Amino acid sequence: MRPTYSVWLTREVDHEVVVVGSGFSGLAMAINLKKHGQHDFIVLEKSADLGGTWRDNRYPGCACDIPSHLYSYSFEPNPAWSRAYSPAGEIHDYLKRCASKYAVEDHLWFDSPLQVAEYDETSGVWTLTIGGPREHPAVIRCRALVLAVGALHEPAFPDAPGLGDFAGEVVHTAWWDPAMSLKGKRVGVVGTGASSTQLIPEIAPRAAELTVFQRTPPWILPKNDREFGRVTRRLFERLPSLHRAYRSSLYWRSEAQVLGFTSYPFFMKAAQRIALRHLRSQVADEGLLGLLTPDYTMGCKRILLADNYYPALQRDNVALETTPIDHVDATGVVTADGTRRDLDVLVLGTGFDVSGSYAFLDIFGKDGRNLGNEWTGEQMEAHLGAAVSGFPNLFTLLGPNTGLGHNSMLLMIEAQVDLIIEALKERDRRRARSVEVLPEVQEDFNRGLQRRSRGSVWLSGCHSWYLDKTGVNRVIWPGSTVSFRRQTRDFRPERYVFDGVRT
Repeated sequence: MRPTYSVWLTREVDHEVVVVGSGFSGLAMAINLKKHGQHDFIVLEKSADLGGTWRDNRYPGCACDIPSHLYSYSFEPNPAWSRAYSPAGEIHDYLKRCASKYAVEDHLWFDSPLQVAEYDETSGVWTLTIGGPREHPAVIRCRALVLAVGALHEPAFPDAPGLGDFAGEVVHTAWWDPAMSLKGKRVGVVGTGASSTQLIPEIAPRAAELTVFQRTPPWILPKNDREFGRVTRRLFERLPSLHRAYRSSLYWRSEAQVLGFTSYPFFMKAAQRIALRHLRSQVADEGLLGLLTPDYTMGCKRILLADNYYPALQRDNVALETTPIDHVDATGVVTADGTRRDLDVLVLGTGFDVSGSYAFLDIFGKDGRNLGNEWTGEQMEAHLGAAVSGFPNLFTLLGPNTGLGHNSMLLMIEAQVDLIIEALKERDRRRARSVEVLPEVQEDFNRGLQRRSRGSVWLSGCHSWYLDKTGVNRVIWPGSTVSFRRQTRDFRPERYVFDGVRT
């Protein structure tokens, strides 16, 4: 991937590649660019530190719900995880070690948010306008732009009238203030998703009163988290083959679950029985059991793992409120039946806007098309979640339909990184200015994707953040990671145009 463009291009650029975002996907892109001989790149990071979602999400109890030894790069396994499910701080430290080991720190531009990106069809060059400190240029040009901004990044807020009128503290789990004290306070938590089920057991003992506002009960399986002792960690470190075998066993155990999500939702019945046994073993009160039992097929919404959530709800100072919120006022929350809950602190555990990461970016491709406008509407589509027709020399990591319900997202990231590097290599081999996926290829891919989604558990009747406003799956990959890797393994030049010319 040596930059030899000056031989046939007259317009100079500042960098060959610009990567936006320094979470798992952005760092994977940076590390692999260096491995393939491309050193002329930068990574734009809007914050003062790397890490993406694992930098931002530091609420009490924050941890990964994928087994630790699967939640690391395949090229940088970590035998030293302390627990079966890693806490956020430990994951953040792992990312920092990777950045240091693979010498990408000098490529990181912190406090440098991308504001506008404009593509020039004549030169094939992207012009980027960057905010932040002035020691970095405000405008730079590059021949390839990789958006690694992630899906679990921009907080989603509840549609609760009067939320802005609340006079107490309001905090989203993604913007947690470690200095905030909840001791002796009346706290309300809106939402019972992944963040809330981790947070609630941690803050319940601190609060004087805790009210949990539940819209839909989640399916929860036992987490069975455990600590890895010194002996186990040392064995994994000294016997890499043992560590690889353990990782492989985790992978195939997770991968086997895909059939229940995609083709045979009735397989979820067995998992539902496990979840119900878990619920009944921890909750004896029949009334509470009814409130906590989901009425939708397991997997339609995100499946959660927790051993301490149900006990936390049964504390004397905790109340579960299932009546919908009518409005918020200066002193608390009023539900639809007129009940008032006076609060000092309101915690929003309402997840993320999966298209919100792009809503704040003005990415202008061919013919003035704006990627953010399209993807925050009802046109969030790409080819293999990585290439978008109409946006040459632009690639996305963890773009549309790359989410998983059964395995580690890092598998998808690494597959996409390999595809992007092969696309850039092919462009350079042809001495072309640009590479772009064919529109009919993207359309055909997405038709097939939606066809495969029809029989999946995600379209079995519930409403979730996996679906857009029209009920179309825009988030989840309706297949196995094996099938995704198979489709991304070999770059197919006939699916792309180079300098606008079909092969």
